[in-house]
Amino acid sequence: MARGTPQFICQSCGAVYNRWQGKCDACGAWNTLAQEASAPPVPVPGASRAGARSKGRVFPLEGLQGASLDAPRVASGIGELDRVTGGGFVPGSVILIGGDPGIGKSTLLTQASAVMARAGHRVAYISGEEAVAQVRLRAERLGLSDAAVELAAETNVEDIVATLSHGPTPRLAIIDSIQTMWTGSVEAAPGTVTQVRGSAQALIRFAKTTGTTVILVGHVTKDGQIAGPRVVEHMVDAVVSFEGDSGYHFRILRAVKNRFGPTDEIGVFEMTGRGLAEVANPSALFLAGRDLSAAGTAVFAGMEGTRPLLVEIQALVAPTSLGTPRRAVVGWDPSRLSMVLAVLEAHGGLKLGQHDVYLNVAGGLRITEPAADLAAAAALVSSLAGLPLPADCVYFGEIGLSGAIRPVAQTPARLKEAAKLGFNRTVAPPAVRNQDETAPLVVTTTGHIADLVARIAAQPRVEGNRPGLARR
Repeated sequence: MARGTPQFICQSCGAVYNRWQGKCDACGAWNTLAQEASAPPVPVPGASRAGARSKGRVFPLEGLQGASLDAPRVASGIGELDRVTGGGFVPGSVILIGGDPGIGKSTLLTQASAVMARAGHRVAYISGEEAVAQVRLRAERLGLSDAAVELAAETNVEDIVATLSHGPTPRLAIIDSIQTMWTGSVEAAPGTVTQVRGSAQALIRFAKTTGTTVILVGHVTKDGQIAGPRVVEHMVDAVVSFEGDSGYHFRILRAVKNRFGPTDEIGVFEMTGRGLAEVANPSALFLAGRDLSAAGTAVFAGMEGTRPLLVEIQALVAPTSLGTPRRAVVGWDPSRLSMVLAVLEAHGGLKLGQHDVYLNVAGGLRITEPAADLAAAAALVSSLAGLPLPADCVYFGEIGLSGAIRPVAQTPARLKEAAKLGFNRTVAPPAVRNQDETAPLVVTTTGHIADLVARIAAQPRVEGNRPGLARR
């Protein structure tokens, strides 16, 4: 049998090259190519030396019409986790969860495994990074020592599959983490792209054949991406990101990909001494402690998946002595901030070229939807003018390059959430009406960014604030 030829595989994206080079052409990363021996070709039974292929079998094809049944689900017992997964775990599915070190991935999975074990399901927790004693200490700290969770510290995939296949079929199997697993069918070091891909494929095959839900824990790179080849994300059924900042006490579980449920759904948890606690009203958490009389703050009525969420956007516009003004943003897209600033200058008549601009999403939440443009613009104008915005008003809307305010989706849910938290007014794009008569909410529509600037400039000035808007 011919020996395998050496290959150079990118440890970031999994691209394969025949020779070493400094930069990966697929993902643009430098010094990520590592030499790995490829597996030798497997001889095909019945094939001639000329390379003839064996005859394949004929399988039936089906049409688009037919009865489709919803995938059965098993509730994890944690409401926020079930929300992110689409209603619970689907038997035979594989979920990849990633997050920064120490963010709480193992804590959340320990809690979920204990709840399911108490419900009578067989649950296995395989740790490749911690000893069994360390996992027991975590469970004891969380008050979950009485749960019948099966623990093991193992990294060989063949041994793990053989052990899980012995006895009753597990309902849930947790692999912590996939980067520490290795399989004997691949000649590569543990943690490399080839080993991660081979180990994930073996575990996925086990999940599909037995109906066990498998959760793979993945490391996160400095850029916030799940480490390992991106092909693993395409192999699994769901990709979940566990986000949060060590300076805040809450954590956000975000669905990036889900074949059995909605994407961009989030679950909010609060880190406590007894583990992660579910947050039933995240909007109240993100708005807690805000200064109602401060200029440069606006409340944004956003949507995260199917959940409406109110969050405070803070802006600070200050004169600069530097030749190039500074633009800093936390929790929002910097390119989006640059666009909003350009529109305010071109169509709002404001002078921002000699000011430093700082924008922050309070509470550490990360916003991705364009509907936050109007709230960010309102906070910027308020900070520049030194005029605080009404404390009982929320903002949402997308700003176009022409200065027009464009409508956004799921408006009724945004208005309902704002009314539930006691807000009385909203500034929204044209053609927005409050259809909920039980929760009256005054809707002020604005069709252009200049109208927003004029409305804020016409507000009564609070003594002690800076002079008014600097116009061109």
